Amino acid sequence: MKKLQIAFLILILSFAAGIYFYPLMPGIMASHWDISGNVNGYIPKFWGVFMLPLVLTAMLVLFVLIPKIDPLKKNIEKFREYYDGFIVVMMLFMAYIYGLTIAWNLGLRFSMGGAMSPAIGGLMFFMGILLEKAERNWFIGIRTPWTLSSDRVWKKTHEAGSWLFKVLGLLLFAGLFLSSIIFWAIIAGAVGISLFLFIYSYFLWKKEK
Repeated sequence: MKKLQIAFLILILSFAAGIYFYPLMPGIMASHWDISGNVNGYIPKFWGVFMLPLVLTAMLVLFVLIPKIDPLKKNIEKFREYYDGFIVVMMLFMAYIYGLTIAWNLGLRFSMGGAMSPAIGGLMFFMGILLEKAERNWFIGIRTPWTLSSDRVWKKTHEAGSWLFKVLGLLLFAGLFLSSIIFWAIIAGAVGISLFLFIYSYFLWKKEK
């Protein structure tokens, strides 16, 4: 089965799960948790059940369109296998969050941060793999004025980004046991890596010039 077919299957199953569990959901569903894992947001049942499948639909449409509208779409075809793989991973990640939300509203209780940590870690690790393979384009990867203007700067920046996101992904698995600080670990790691790569790409470009 092709990766995009798997993505479509995940989408269909998410709607099927929503239809199945809809009668079992409370009229007002928990939909948001604070950094301590306490519920601090609620939403009407219809949106609580079907909002995420609708978001998945919009995401999948966008993912399918990107390789068709990018001015450098020929470069995307060079790593298309990994791009399609990322689509499946992202769809699985969102479906996993959906499953946690449904489970919580069915009455199960668990650490939301601890449950999400390994999934976020896996997503970050696969992002590192995608960055390693990505060729220069306008939609996917570390897009700064300097990476977009030079293939060499793009390659060097993405090599660094690949390792950093892989390491962050592995570290986030520890969040399974450190759920109380997982939110701050994700924010600090993502912001720190993004800032470093932005500056790093500039200095690579300046050195090239």
